[in-house]
Amino acid sequence: MPTPATGLLLGLLLAACGLPLPWSWAAFIPLALILPFIAAAATPKQAAGRAFWVGFGYFGLHLWWLGAFLHQLLGAAPLVLVLFALEGAFLAVAAFLATSVTRTRTGRIWTLAGAWVILEWLRFLGPLAFPWPTLGYTLLPTPAIQIADLGGVLLGSVLVTFTAASLAHAWAEGQQGRRPLAPALLAAVAWAAALGYGLTRTPGTGPEQPMRVMRVTFDSFARASGALTPDEQFAQTRAASLDRPAGSVVVWSETAITYPGPPDTRADFPGPGISGAGGYDFRTDPAHPLAEPREYNTAVTLDAAGRIVSRSDKTKLVPFGEEFPFQPVLGPIYRMILTPLGFAVPNLRPNAQPTPLSLNGVLYGAYICYDSVFPRVARALAGQGAQVLVNPSNDGWYKGWGVQQHFNMGRVRAIETRRWLVRSVNNGVAGAVNDLGQPVQLVQSGEQLQTLDVRPRLLSGTTLYVRVGDWPALVLALGMIGFGVTRRERMF
Repeated sequence: MPTPATGLLLGLLLAACGLPLPWSWAAFIPLALILPFIAAAATPKQAAGRAFWVGFGYFGLHLWWLGAFLHQLLGAAPLVLVLFALEGAFLAVAAFLATSVTRTRTGRIWTLAGAWVILEWLRFLGPLAFPWPTLGYTLLPTPAIQIADLGGVLLGSVLVTFTAASLAHAWAEGQQGRRPLAPALLAAVAWAAALGYGLTRTPGTGPEQPMRVMRVTFDSFARASGALTPDEQFAQTRAASLDRPAGSVVVWSETAITYPGPPDTRADFPGPGISGAGGYDFRTDPAHPLAEPREYNTAVTLDAAGRIVSRSDKTKLVPFGEEFPFQPVLGPIYRMILTPLGFAVPNLRPNAQPTPLSLNGVLYGAYICYDSVFPRVARALAGQGAQVLVNPSNDGWYKGWGVQQHFNMGRVRAIETRRWLVRSVNNGVAGAVNDLGQPVQLVQSGEQLQTLDVRPRLLSGTTLYVRVGDWPALVLALGMIGFGVTRRERMF
């Protein structure tokens, strides 16, 4: 079979294990085929070519739903191929570097395994950050995912890549007549330790906070085009928020409230509650006193009179949706493309310092939609004392399994921080997840607005991950790279 076709097939197999399905934990099996496939290339350049096609197939299947989104938004589904090629190129660069510094085939396997984790970490950074397909999420069907409170989702990625490298190493050595047991034994010990750790975790205890969560079903594209007015959404959501249990806090989805200016009193809001809000902030920036009003996407708490109590803006803006990277250079090109389509280049600014929202003595770690893909946001909020995570979101843009993928990533945020997660959403999965990442009450389908009355527990304390972040995973990934680089046996 031609090399590009082989790479595509292997990438598709790995992506199939990255889907929200019960067998996702077996991702190390196709990865154990991918690592030696790339490592066996005669030159670093050929290794990069093989890695490119693996990455193209992996991202292509995992993120196929982005094509449906682009078709509905712009009528340009093929544009998604640019993203798949870009992500494939990043993997190609990583493979080129990893194979360039490694002398042996088994060494290459280990270096590639460590480089895979480092590349996943890099996808959390910078203006093009897009960490959607991270291998650690494949552990969600197993108790092993509980190690996320020690080193985040990337520690799960280390377990997957280490297992794959151990299997590939044993296979490569067996081809030369040797029977190495150490890597396979280490992988078995690592899995036993992870599973044992996960099985011994128990839910935290704390007071309950009654909350009414909304799942609305508005057409995101109709609202963006103006066919659906914000007032219509507000009126329907308000009606569903009334007559809730005593002491209950209502939770609305992303931008469920719109303001003409900065967030202000909304007397008809059925508070106390938490809501996503959007509008234009007319406060001038001291560094740019002549700047035009800036858009915002924020989460706010409102008291029983509809007065704003606290606010925290969205931390991570969606690339090429809410934030267009490198605008000083590429701004004219963006305007040339967007203006004929009736869109303006947004001027939102990311929130570099997310803070918990306060309401009636409780601290809520509220983060908005795409923020849930970035562990550092929930980690920062829990580190500042947030007692429960709240995720106002809008999944109306997604198609297919993108909705479930987004929800599952939020489940890992609950594990990393050991906080309950409450989620209010438009056209997605709404409800409550406990501090073990286990769904407690969910509603995820239906054409009508639905509500859930949930009772999350308010928890405190900090996990190792909240304290030290990704360092445990990065140190282990660098250890795999170091082991690979120092291998000295005969090359082939």
